[in-house]
Amino acid sequence: MDTTQSLGKGARPSLLGGNLLLRTDSYKVSHWKQYPPGAQTVYSYIESRGGPFSHGVFFGLQAWLREYLSRGFDAHDIDEAAEMFALHGEPFNRDGWSAMLAKHGGAMPVRIRAVAEGTVVPIRNAMLAIENTDPEFYWVTSYLETELLRAVWYPTTVATLSAACKAIIARYLNATADDTAGQIGFKLHDFGARGASSMESAALGGLAHLVNFMGTDTVIALSAARRYYDAPMAGFSIPAAEHSTITSWGREHEVDAYRNMLKQFAKPGSVVAIVSDSYDIFKACESLWGGALREEVINSGATVVIRPDSGHPPEVVLKVAEILSARFGFTLNSKGFRVLNNVRIMQGDGITIASLRECLSNLYHNGFSAENIAFGMGGGLLQQVNRDTMQFAMKCSAMKIGDAWRDVFKSPIGDAGKNSKKGQVELFRDADGKFVTHDRSTEAAKACTSAFETVYENGAFAPSVSFDDVRSRAAVAIEIMEPEWRAL
Repeated sequence: MDTTQSLGKGARPSLLGGNLLLRTDSYKVSHWKQYPPGAQTVYSYIESRGGPFSHGVFFGLQAWLREYLSRGFDAHDIDEAAEMFALHGEPFNRDGWSAMLAKHGGAMPVRIRAVAEGTVVPIRNAMLAIENTDPEFYWVTSYLETELLRAVWYPTTVATLSAACKAIIARYLNATADDTAGQIGFKLHDFGARGASSMESAALGGLAHLVNFMGTDTVIALSAARRYYDAPMAGFSIPAAEHSTITSWGREHEVDAYRNMLKQFAKPGSVVAIVSDSYDIFKACESLWGGALREEVINSGATVVIRPDSGHPPEVVLKVAEILSARFGFTLNSKGFRVLNNVRIMQGDGITIASLRECLSNLYHNGFSAENIAFGMGGGLLQQVNRDTMQFAMKCSAMKIGDAWRDVFKSPIGDAGKNSKKGQVELFRDADGKFVTHDRSTEAAKACTSAFETVYENGAFAPSVSFDDVRSRAAVAIEIMEPEWRAL
């Protein structure tokens, strides 16, 4: 089928997402007709207005800038948008977009200022601000809201959730292990690729998780790290079994399937993960791993990670730990907690921030160190979040009408939580180094230091932030996240 036929003469279909003018909400198309006479500049900001976390780990803006905003638009995009919106029933501003193309060459006449990626920002503070730089195109700020907000809320929410998990794990490691710093990077592994809503979600969400951890099976996230943050290799994995590679041997040969894994991958100093609940996880731990294969595990010199994959995680993990402790023995670390010999546990089914914490709590109260376990998190990490998780919003807060700035805000009587900020709001550090949001034109702002930097202006990009720098900034999250996420 020739898709150009459906678009009419002079237009051609763009790749999905390839036309900047179509990456918006329908109602945005009519907003150029709705602003007050004399509008010159529209100023908007993005913030998290609430949710379960006290802070947010800001992340993902550079990916959008590099992948999408850098493309700009051309005459073909205008043609396509004009025809689509005519059929759709919206008053497309063809003259305005054509004038912008002629004047700015397809680049967006906007300035975007934001806190550095990886920065841990208290909620209810501005993380980003955008304003048009050419008064002729005051309406473009709002036009970009849909994709700009989407570009920020999802990776920031995943990075924040991942950081909260890290805070919990760190607290249990600090209480029960001898080497928190050496272990924590691989304690939460991303299993979410297949359960994500799209490849792009897997890429951005998986990358957001890697801000805090080093373990992932989401390969597309590694590609995103290379593409958007120039990171040669942002995460790592190990050989691991799936159910089909075990069950294909037949139930009567379950032990042979495990033995083959040892033969192929269990080398001195190596780590190999083997799902062991295709039939009976407790029998496998007791009779196979702790019986027929015990000496082979010990003699291999490898660390064999036994992976339960069903049942109620806190109960299953503890029972598996108790069986493996009895069969392989343990040592007591300096804090008096049991550390399994030769084997470890990885729970990759049913993990959320709540079940992860309960698993660690059960181990703690039964004398097992948190170093015995790692977690795989899939849908709970990449998919079970939405814009309301952290109540993200982008709002216009100021508008220049003629020569004067006007505060713009909402204050709905039905929900004070949706009150928006006034003025040319920006994130600052006060004299004590604390984050505060002020109108940049006020005396209060002048007494502070701006935490924003210009990352995009009229098509020009700021120097790229490295992924190592993002990680370095985000590392403080485990110390400043809400205390209840860190408490035993």
